[in-house]
Amino acid sequence: MTTISTTSLVPASAEPDRNCPLCPRLAEFRAEARAKQPGWFNSPVASFGGADARLLVVGLAPGLQGANRTGRPFTGDYAGDLLYATLLEFGFAEGVYEARPDDGLRLIDCRISNAVRCVPPQNKPLPIEINTCRTFLAATIATMPRLRAIVLLGRIAHESTVKALGLRYAAAPFTHGAVHKAGNIRLYDSYHCSRYNTNTGVLTPKMFHDVFARVRADLG
Repeated sequence: MTTISTTSLVPASAEPDRNCPLCPRLAEFRAEARAKQPGWFNSPVASFGGADARLLVVGLAPGLQGANRTGRPFTGDYAGDLLYATLLEFGFAEGVYEARPDDGLRLIDCRISNAVRCVPPQNKPLPIEINTCRTFLAATIATMPRLRAIVLLGRIAHESTVKALGLRYAAAPFTHGAVHKAGNIRLYDSYHCSRYNTNTGVLTPKMFHDVFARVRADLG
């Protein structure tokens, strides 16, 4: 049986405090954003969806004008447009996505989180920040007793989740469309649904849909 790796840094909660100080560079960037845009969320972004879900989607980090602005994962930028449209298509969400946290959209048997909970400068977290924030990712996974599938959006989300699950990366390398197993949990790899990846053709909507089609077929 696969066990979740833990350290003395694992928090009692799966979500960081609004003023989490664990990553000084991210805390400084957050303070600068609050000064520039006091009406934005500008805090660690909590997971969206119920802990009883069988599916967890893990992204990289909040976008500066997306989740960092709105306070809900993948809400307010292009990545969210593609992700939520896909979740709606495959029955993992219901309602209408309007790129704001009060749009009434509800996730069904699905939860969304990030490997890093605070927005990083230039959308590039440092390795030490990824490692530090993994304690929250591990705690999030540990709170999901019915978890059976994790969709990993991009290499950083993949690597951090693999480490949180106590797997060796060599046994589960990142490849778009790959499926790995961690005990009774399946890991589904996808390129991140960023505007850059879709504009350059690294990820097409069909490629993204195919990942979730397989998840839906496996979960039933």
